Amino acid sequence: MPIQTYNTLTRKKEPLVPLTNGHIKLYVCGITSYDFCHIGHARSALAFDMIVRYLRYRGYTVTYVRNFTDIDDKIINRAAEQGVSASALAGRFIDEFYVDMDRLGVDRPTLEPRATEHIQEMIDLIGELIGKGLAYQSGADVYYSVNGFPEYGKLSGRNLADMQAGARIAINENKNNPMDFVLWKGSKPGEPTWDSPWGPGRPGWHIECSAMSRKYLGDSFDIHGGGQDLIFPHHENELAQSEGASGKTAVNTWIHHGFVTIRDEKMSKSLGNFLTIRDILEQYHPEVLRFFIFSTHYRNPLDFSETAMQDAMAGLDRLYECMAAIDALSDTGIAGEEAAFASAPDADKLRTLEERFQTAMDDDFNTAQGLGILFDAARIINKICQQLPVNPSQADSKLLKDSGILIRKLAGIMGLLQEDAREYLKQQKERLLKDLAISEQEILGLIQERKDARTAKDWAHGDSIRDQLLAKGIELKDGSNGTTWEIKRG
Repeated sequence: MPIQTYNTLTRKKEPLVPLTNGHIKLYVCGITSYDFCHIGHARSALAFDMIVRYLRYRGYTVTYVRNFTDIDDKIINRAAEQGVSASALAGRFIDEFYVDMDRLGVDRPTLEPRATEHIQEMIDLIGELIGKGLAYQSGADVYYSVNGFPEYGKLSGRNLADMQAGARIAINENKNNPMDFVLWKGSKPGEPTWDSPWGPGRPGWHIECSAMSRKYLGDSFDIHGGGQDLIFPHHENELAQSEGASGKTAVNTWIHHGFVTIRDEKMSKSLGNFLTIRDILEQYHPEVLRFFIFSTHYRNPLDFSETAMQDAMAGLDRLYECMAAIDALSDTGIAGEEAAFASAPDADKLRTLEERFQTAMDDDFNTAQGLGILFDAARIINKICQQLPVNPSQADSKLLKDSGILIRKLAGIMGLLQEDAREYLKQQKERLLKDLAISEQEILGLIQERKDARTAKDWAHGDSIRDQLLAKGIELKDGSNGTTWEIKRG
């Protein structure tokens, strides 16, 4: 069965059928490089990183193009504030972007074109649009004529007449129609400029993606992606430019991920809830952020909060604990044909794990359901491990180890379980104890003190030590093998 993807253009799920058999061409709008990346950028990068990994896992060749906007009003204004050139500022934040992406473990796209390296392609495309009567020069600027493209609004579902009725023409702006958008901006003092048939200037934002996607993927390609905030006007205008120039369907499937909020509020520096990727990674392991993002379907809204991140950390820890339990199994054991400690239904669930995971992910890359299937497998493995004797059968060991290898492989599509399990859990414990301002040696010392108090029948002192540790977030558990401890979440 083919993968089903939700297409923003048709507003329904459709089979993903590549234009070229076995080869998917994907274009994603990248960052405007004028500042450090925030959690919204992380969601976009991780969502499409996951999609590309899954497509490749399913056997497709993927050509993945993600651009950099390295000339823009925001870049020019920020560069002027800092007294540097626009190119220097943009280059700096592209480098910083790579630092963040590498920390998150994001795979590099096939191609990462920069807008300023494709000015000629943009000029050529604008010339074609003028030649077809779809664009016109007004003073030093060039505009796209939306009335020349009857399907304008089909991606966003907006009606052009309604948009025109509600639009206002800015002062000194000489457009034929208030909805016409700029393709080429005449030069202004102090701004970077390039020569063109319409005089010196620079490209508008929307034209860059049409020009770069056409150069690297052709007039028609399989998937165009980005955030929901790009549907209008950016992607609507891209579609009009590309299809207006070629006369062909530009993109078969438009994929857009949902918004990110911070504690149910829109992220904003003025509200003091603006979180960069670096802010988050100061507190959490990169895989915790990945787990948090993939716990929600990519099209749904995603609300960031400390509670949600703690839940993500606890969930990831459980998967790593399962991997650690499997890693601890002996490679030698009692020979036997059957797995004695796995019930038939449990063994069957483990053997069909990959098939069930694929079914979930084939349904519009449903990582939330995919994670649920991995957790179900981890639950079964933990149950079996608790029942195993010191020297389990070879069949039991093989079933569990094969399952562990498969879980790592499938989780890797989301960039999870990429660390050595025991080392990850050790680092997590150290980080949590540091947050609690207590060391493992102190805990063990207090456990011994409590044991001595209980031996002396000083129950009150023993209970006070338990309460003291509990107040720190450390929970004691008494069992036949002595007293163990664990860190309480939250």
